[in-house]
Amino acid sequence: MYTESTNQFARLRENRDVFERVANASAQERADALSDFYLPVTPEAGRLLYALVRATRPSTVVEFGMSLGISAIHLASAVRDNGTGRVVTTELSAAKVATAKKTFAETGLDDLITVLEGDALTTLADIDTPVEFVLLDGWKELYLPVIKLLEPRLSAGALVIADNTSMDGLRPYLDHVHDPGNGYVSVHFPVREGDSMEISCRAVT
Repeated sequence: MYTESTNQFARLRENRDVFERVANASAQERADALSDFYLPVTPEAGRLLYALVRATRPSTVVEFGMSLGISAIHLASAVRDNGTGRVVTTELSAAKVATAKKTFAETGLDDLITVLEGDALTTLADIDTPVEFVLLDGWKELYLPVIKLLEPRLSAGALVIADNTSMDGLRPYLDHVHDPGNGYVSVHFPVREGDSMEISCRAVT
Protein backbone atom coordinates (compact mmCIF):
# COMPACT_ATOMS: atom_id res chain seq x y z
CA MET A 1 0.00 0.00 0.00
CA TYR A 2 2.81 2.42 0.79
CA THR A 3 4.56 1.53 -2.48
CA GLU A 4 1.43 2.38 -4.46
CA SER A 5 1.00 5.58 -2.43
CA THR A 6 4.57 6.64 -3.26
CA ASN A 7 3.94 6.01 -6.94
CA GLN A 8 0.73 8.03 -6.76
CA PHE A 9 2.44 11.03 -5.21
CA ALA A 10 5.08 10.97 -7.93
CA ARG A 11 2.30 11.18 -10.51
CA LEU A 12 0.53 13.91 -8.54
CA ARG A 13 3.66 16.05 -8.45
CA GLU A 14 3.73 15.84 -12.25
CA ASN A 15 0.01 16.72 -12.45
CA ARG A 16 -0.54 19.32 -9.75
CA ASP A 17 -3.67 20.52 -11.53
CA VAL A 18 -5.52 17.62 -9.84
CA PHE A 19 -5.28 19.43 -6.49
CA GLU A 20 -5.69 22.87 -8.01
CA ARG A 21 -9.00 21.85 -9.62
CA VAL A 22 -10.50 20.82 -6.27
CA ALA A 23 -8.85 23.39 -4.00
CA ASN A 24 -12.03 25.42 -3.58
CA ALA A 25 -14.50 22.55 -3.92
CA SER A 26 -16.68 21.16 -1.14
CA ALA A 27 -15.36 18.40 1.12
CA GLN A 28 -17.54 15.86 -0.68
CA GLU A 29 -16.36 16.99 -4.12
CA ARG A 30 -12.73 16.79 -3.02
CA ALA A 31 -13.28 13.33 -1.54
CA ASP A 32 -14.85 12.07 -4.76
CA ALA A 33 -12.16 13.64 -6.97
CA LEU A 34 -9.39 11.97 -4.94
CA SER A 35 -11.18 8.67 -4.33
CA ASP A 36 -8.38 6.62 -5.91
CA PHE A 37 -5.56 8.23 -3.93
CA TYR A 38 -4.25 6.86 -0.62
CA LEU A 39 -3.31 10.17 1.09
CA PRO A 40 -1.91 8.14 4.02
CA VAL A 41 -0.02 8.91 7.18
CA THR A 42 3.72 8.42 6.71
CA PRO A 43 5.26 5.11 7.83
CA GLU A 44 6.90 6.97 10.73
CA ALA A 45 3.58 8.46 11.78
CA GLY A 46 1.94 5.05 11.49
CA ARG A 47 4.46 3.52 13.87
CA LEU A 48 3.96 6.40 16.28
CA LEU A 49 0.19 5.89 16.23
CA TYR A 50 0.63 2.17 16.88
CA ALA A 51 2.95 2.87 19.83
CA LEU A 52 0.63 5.50 21.35
CA VAL A 53 -2.40 3.20 21.17
CA ARG A 54 -0.44 0.33 22.67
CA ALA A 55 0.73 2.57 25.52
CA THR A 56 -2.63 4.22 26.30
CA ARG A 57 -4.88 1.17 25.74
CA PRO A 58 -7.98 3.15 24.68
CA SER A 59 -11.35 1.43 24.60
CA THR A 60 -12.56 3.67 21.75
CA VAL A 61 -10.34 5.17 19.04
CA VAL A 62 -11.96 7.67 16.67
CA GLU A 63 -10.38 8.53 13.33
CA PHE A 64 -11.51 11.47 11.21
CA GLY A 65 -10.47 10.81 7.60
CA MET A 66 -9.93 7.12 6.81
CA SER A 67 -8.93 7.48 3.13
CA LEU A 68 -7.99 3.97 1.95
CA GLY A 69 -7.32 2.68 5.45
CA ILE A 70 -3.57 2.70 6.11
CA SER A 71 -3.84 4.67 9.36
CA ALA A 72 -6.82 2.60 10.50
CA ILE A 73 -4.73 -0.54 10.01
CA HIS A 74 -2.05 0.87 12.34
CA LEU A 75 -4.66 1.84 14.92
CA ALA A 76 -6.58 -1.44 14.75
CA SER A 77 -3.37 -3.50 14.87
CA ALA A 78 -2.53 -1.82 18.15
CA VAL A 79 -6.05 -2.40 19.47
CA ARG A 80 -5.78 -6.07 18.48
CA ASP A 81 -2.42 -6.44 20.18
CA ASN A 82 -3.78 -4.75 23.31
CA GLY A 83 -6.54 -7.34 23.40
CA THR A 84 -9.22 -4.72 23.96
CA GLY A 85 -10.84 -1.73 22.26
CA ARG A 86 -12.31 -0.72 18.91
CA VAL A 87 -11.66 1.77 16.11
CA VAL A 88 -14.39 4.01 14.70
CA THR A 89 -13.34 5.67 11.45
CA THR A 90 -15.02 8.10 9.07
CA GLU A 91 -14.86 8.66 5.31
CA LEU A 92 -16.80 10.73 2.78
CA SER A 93 -15.84 8.79 -0.34
CA ALA A 94 -18.06 5.74 -0.94
CA ALA A 95 -15.39 4.28 -3.24
CA LYS A 96 -12.75 4.51 -0.53
CA VAL A 97 -15.11 2.96 2.02
CA ALA A 98 -15.67 -0.06 -0.24
CA THR A 99 -11.94 -0.51 -0.92
CA ALA A 100 -10.91 -0.07 2.71
CA LYS A 101 -13.52 -2.52 4.00
CA LYS A 102 -12.12 -5.16 1.64
CA THR A 103 -8.60 -4.46 2.90
CA PHE A 104 -9.70 -4.64 6.54
CA ALA A 105 -11.27 -8.05 5.88
CA GLU A 106 -8.12 -9.28 4.11
CA THR A 107 -5.94 -8.19 7.04
CA GLY A 108 -8.26 -9.78 9.61
CA LEU A 109 -8.97 -6.46 11.31
CA ASP A 110 -12.53 -5.87 10.12
CA ASP A 111 -14.09 -7.04 13.39
CA LEU A 112 -12.24 -4.23 15.22
CA ILE A 113 -13.11 -1.39 12.83
CA THR A 114 -16.44 0.38 12.41
CA VAL A 115 -16.56 2.51 9.26
CA LEU A 116 -18.93 5.48 9.27
CA GLU A 117 -19.61 6.65 5.71
CA GLY A 118 -20.61 10.27 5.19
CA ASP A 119 -20.11 13.67 6.79
CA ALA A 120 -18.17 13.16 10.03
CA LEU A 121 -20.00 16.07 11.67
CA THR A 122 -23.14 13.98 11.29
CA THR A 123 -21.89 10.42 11.76
CA LEU A 124 -19.70 11.14 14.81
CA ALA A 125 -22.60 12.84 16.58
CA ASP A 126 -24.00 9.37 17.27
CA ILE A 127 -21.02 8.18 19.33
CA ASP A 128 -22.35 7.67 22.85
CA THR A 129 -19.33 6.17 24.63
CA PRO A 130 -16.23 7.79 26.12
CA VAL A 131 -13.44 8.41 23.59
CA GLU A 132 -9.83 8.02 24.74
CA PHE A 133 -7.93 8.47 21.46
CA VAL A 134 -8.59 10.62 18.38
CA LEU A 135 -6.74 10.87 15.07
CA LEU A 136 -7.56 13.90 12.93
CA ASP A 137 -6.42 13.27 9.36
CA GLY A 138 -9.21 14.51 7.10
CA TRP A 139 -9.80 17.91 5.51
CA LYS A 140 -7.86 20.40 7.57
CA GLU A 141 -10.58 23.05 7.92
CA LEU A 142 -12.73 20.46 9.69
CA TYR A 143 -10.26 19.59 12.46
CA LEU A 144 -11.68 22.24 14.78
CA PRO A 145 -15.40 21.48 14.29
CA VAL A 146 -14.73 17.74 14.60
CA ILE A 147 -12.83 18.03 17.86
CA LYS A 148 -15.44 20.42 19.27
CA LEU A 149 -18.09 17.84 18.41
CA LEU A 150 -16.13 15.12 20.23
CA GLU A 151 -15.05 17.14 23.27
CA PRO A 152 -18.08 16.24 25.44
CA ARG A 153 -17.14 12.57 24.97
CA LEU A 154 -13.37 12.90 25.52
CA SER A 155 -12.15 11.17 28.66
CA ALA A 156 -9.69 12.91 30.96
CA GLY A 157 -6.26 12.04 29.61
CA ALA A 158 -7.52 11.32 26.10
CA LEU A 159 -4.96 11.85 23.34
CA VAL A 160 -5.82 13.86 20.24
CA ILE A 161 -3.39 13.48 17.34
CA ALA A 162 -3.66 15.97 14.48
CA ASP A 163 -1.71 15.02 11.36
CA ASN A 164 -0.06 17.32 8.80
CA THR A 165 -0.03 20.36 11.09
CA SER A 166 2.52 22.12 8.88
CA MET A 167 -0.17 22.48 6.18
CA ASP A 168 -2.26 25.59 5.61
CA GLY A 169 -5.64 26.05 7.26
CA LEU A 170 -4.86 24.66 10.69
CA ARG A 171 -4.30 27.86 12.69
CA PRO A 172 -7.83 27.88 14.20
CA TYR A 173 -7.39 24.29 15.41
CA LEU A 174 -3.89 24.92 16.77
CA ASP A 175 -5.02 28.09 18.56
CA HIS A 176 -7.80 26.04 20.19
CA VAL A 177 -5.58 23.27 21.59
CA HIS A 178 -2.84 25.75 22.59
CA ASP A 179 -5.25 27.80 24.72
CA PRO A 180 -5.05 26.37 28.28
CA GLY A 181 -8.61 27.51 28.87
CA ASN A 182 -9.82 24.85 26.42
CA GLY A 183 -8.46 22.02 28.53
CA TYR A 184 -5.49 20.67 26.58
CA VAL A 185 -1.77 20.24 27.06
CA SER A 186 -0.39 20.26 23.55
CA VAL A 187 2.98 19.74 21.87
CA HIS A 188 4.22 20.05 18.29
CA PHE A 189 5.87 16.81 17.18
CA PRO A 190 7.96 16.63 13.98
CA VAL A 191 7.54 13.18 12.42
CA ARG A 192 10.05 13.66 9.62
CA GLU A 193 11.27 16.53 7.46
CA GLY A 194 8.29 18.40 6.07
CA ASP A 195 5.71 16.53 8.16
CA SER A 196 4.53 17.11 11.70
CA MET A 197 1.79 16.27 14.17
CA GLU A 198 0.20 18.06 17.09
CA ILE A 199 -0.20 15.75 20.10
CA SER A 200 -2.71 17.05 22.63
CA CYS A 201 -3.77 15.56 25.93
CA ARG A 202 -7.23 16.29 27.31
CA ALA A 203 -6.24 17.64 30.70
CA VAL A 204 -9.64 18.43 32.21
CA THR A 205 -11.24 16.06 34.73
